[in-house]
Amino acid sequence: MELTPTAARCAEVLGAITLHQPSVQAAPLIVASPHSGRDYPAEFLAASRLTPFSLRKTEDCFVDELFAAAPGLGVPLLTANFPRAFCDVNREAWELDPAMFEDALPPHINHASPRVAAGLGTIAKLVGSGEPIYRQKLRFAEAQTRIATCWTPYHHALQTLIERTTAQFGCCLLIDAHSMPTPLTPASRPPDLVLGDAHGAACHRDIVTHVEIALRHEGFLVRRNDPYAGGYVTRHYGRPRHHVHVLQIEIARGLYMDETSLVRNTGFNGVQSAITRLLTSLVTTTADLLSVP
Repeated sequence: MELTPTAARCAEVLGAITLHQPSVQAAPLIVASPHSGRDYPAEFLAASRLTPFSLRKTEDCFVDELFAAAPGLGVPLLTANFPRAFCDVNREAWELDPAMFEDALPPHINHASPRVAAGLGTIAKLVGSGEPIYRQKLRFAEAQTRIATCWTPYHHALQTLIERTTAQFGCCLLIDAHSMPTPLTPASRPPDLVLGDAHGAACHRDIVTHVEIALRHEGFLVRRNDPYAGGYVTRHYGRPRHHVHVLQIEIARGLYMDETSLVRNTGFNGVQSAITRLLTSLVTTTADLLSVP
């Protein structure tokens, strides 16, 4: 799949993904939203024991919209069109629970990961509230199809963007954008945003500090790596020694949406504006922060 830049900023729908591509990339910066997809296949809905609304609660609703200014600032924005409950690209390709399938799984399957144990593998068994998704067991061929049509194109596009950015600028910073549920009964004020850098292994500390200061300046309570230190994307692609840095950003949903009705609330525009200011700052500072001449 070629990710060919167009003459003007546009959104290229490439099957399972959309690449929001600027005409000219302005900085060694990429944004990705892997969990905001909301195209639910009819056959998936028919196989689920849950309502479409219940399945939507697994989404990082509207995160792609919060970062929508990226292409206009010269920053590619990659989004998944498919929902997280259908295929989770922030997992290894083959993190699968054998109990979900009626036929035996091949030896290369990773069935022992903590994500699989929690029911949240590449093909999730449960939604976040703990309810089973499916009426009956799946065939392994279904997992193969989803991974081939969703997981693989997403990661091919992401790897291509990283390689292209590194070739052009000598380095790359990927912002992996997510949202997190607001605790129902927090013992103290929960964080507004959590920055995950795999405890320093995936991103240069100067970048993380810059982002943290910028967000605190916006009035947000920011925490690092607790409780989200970064998933598969952060840990797999974050290679600072090879000049590729990944920072996961988790945004509390209550800041910008009603978590019960899944609609934008009055805080949406303010959070979106704050994210736009953060991206604008990163466009002008990322190369210097990563010490690229």
